[in-house]
Amino acid sequence: YDKGDADYINCPMDREQYLAFRAALLTAEQAELKDFDQEQASFFEGCLPIEELARRGEDTMRYGPLKPIGLWDPRWGDVNDRDVRRARRAYAVVQLRQEDRDGRLWNLVGFQTNLKWGEQKRVLQMIPGLAAAEFVRFGVMHRNTFLESPQLLTPTLQFRQRPSLLAAGQITGTEGYAAAVAGGWLAGTNAARLVRGLSPIDLPATTMAGALTHFVSEAPTAKFQPMPPNFGLLPDLPERIRDKRARYGAYRDRALTDLEPVRTLSLQPIPA
Repeated sequence: YDKGDADYINCPMDREQYLAFRAALLTAEQAELKDFDQEQASFFEGCLPIEELARRGEDTMRYGPLKPIGLWDPRWGDVNDRDVRRARRAYAVVQLRQEDRDGRLWNLVGFQTNLKWGEQKRVLQMIPGLAAAEFVRFGVMHRNTFLESPQLLTPTLQFRQRPSLLAAGQITGTEGYAAAVAGGWLAGTNAARLVRGLSPIDLPATTMAGALTHFVSEAPTAKFQPMPPNFGLLPDLPERIRDKRARYGAYRDRALTDLEPVRTLSLQPIPA
């Protein structure tokens, strides 16, 4: 998409190839869930299996990980010519991301799956260019276990009924590496502060880390589900800013300003 590094291979599909690929996904056998997983099995909306996307509609994958918009081969002609774009643009595109320095290992972008391994090989080899591909690792769906954090935790990641105990990582109900790092830092820092007789840090809700900890501790408990970092968690700005880049910059500046008091805190105990 003309962003970041060029360590990608694009595998374009025409409409006939795409529909055949979707049909294969819809009929492929899935790995069976264990008995203890079947009762409340549900997918995290931010990380859906590719076969689930296929089930949700004919074009769902084309508006998700297989979107062709923004991918262009200069040999097709002038990208700025609308008629050329419509005539030459791929119907769908599968992207492979380079995983090693030598370019021998590639990862299918956005292809989480719970299909049986033999079915994965059969279906994924339908992707143009992958008919003879060797699969060194197949997809496996894992269970995401998390606390009922709104009932149990405070925004400082302390347990409400036992403040000396703190939680961190995905078990709190946050999603993503950055959120896990932020939660680990907050829980670790607060544990150190408690040992030293200091009050725990409650990160401002205007920061992304603070917005996440406030969400997991204050969200409605009826259908609590994990949440990744997103701008929808942040409080509204005082004034509406239409330009997206300027709006995100305003979020950043406000967060840095509100974080300044936290930056000045010390882990040294207060003198008696």
